[in-house]
Amino acid sequence: MTVFALRDAGDLAENATAYVSLEPCNHFGRTPPCTEALIKAKVRKVVVGMVDPNPLVASKGIDRLRAAGIEVTFGVEEALCKSLNEAFVHLMLTKKPLLALRYSISLNGQVSDHLGEGATDSGGYYSKLLQEYDAVILSSTSLSDKLSLPTSQEPGANQPLRIVVAGSSNATLDVPGVAAGVNSKLIIFTDKESGVESKGSLEGVETVILDKINMDAILDYCKRQGMCSVLLDFTGNAYDFEELVKESVEQNLLQKILVEVLPLWCEGNDRNARFPLDMAEVHKIKNLQPKVYNKSIILEGHL
Repeated sequence: MTVFALRDAGDLAENATAYVSLEPCNHFGRTPPCTEALIKAKVRKVVVGMVDPNPLVASKGIDRLRAAGIEVTFGVEEALCKSLNEAFVHLMLTKKPLLALRYSISLNGQVSDHLGEGATDSGGYYSKLLQEYDAVILSSTSLSDKLSLPTSQEPGANQPLRIVVAGSSNATLDVPGVAAGVNSKLIIFTDKESGVESKGSLEGVETVILDKINMDAILDYCKRQGMCSVLLDFTGNAYDFEELVKESVEQNLLQKILVEVLPLWCEGNDRNARFPLDMAEVHKIKNLQPKVYNKSIILEGHL
């Protein structure tokens, strides 16, 4: 991002101070080294929020800038920058994308497929949430008429990769008519015993068959695609997610929880939805932060 910002600034960057949340890289990756771009732009000073945990960088960027005569200050608003970069930091430290679980509950504790008023609109919490994650894991029922593939409505949004989990409880996935118009790739994960077949073949739709559906394999796939963060959206058929959530907790793959408390009273549910976490895991949630959005309360915490 630093490279693109400097390109936009042009000559205005000369003798300026650059503020970056993460240490500029000093190696070739998806873009040329940010350090060389800063040096070429002739910036006078660089303020760095946090040192990059990537072993390829790890203070080498700061050293390169100082060697070029640029003043560097680092550790400014470090805690905030670590929060902003938490998915990248998690990937560097664990070699796996950060996994978050999102679900909705009613006032009487029923798991719900509903989202709060305005949540999916531009500026809504769910619309903005989709922009924060590289991929979103969905139930097989997201390919039915009842539910639709989630799409961020933010201007110029980068849509997350859609991952649909289709277990042995499914017989057929009706892909045509649903995937049309979705401007991101759709991956269907299934297992050899499910017998799941896709009706037809669409451009941008891929089926991955595993010996057994498991979160570790899904996260590894996402990592190979260069992704840092994955959102498991607990809607639709709960059976698709039951084992995935259990495995994620047991193997410490689940890092973040997002719960929307809806201003609704539900007498029951029609999708066999179970509370995705047991009480022992709920008690482990740290740094629980509440936010009010319209009439809903959004709770966010870490495991």
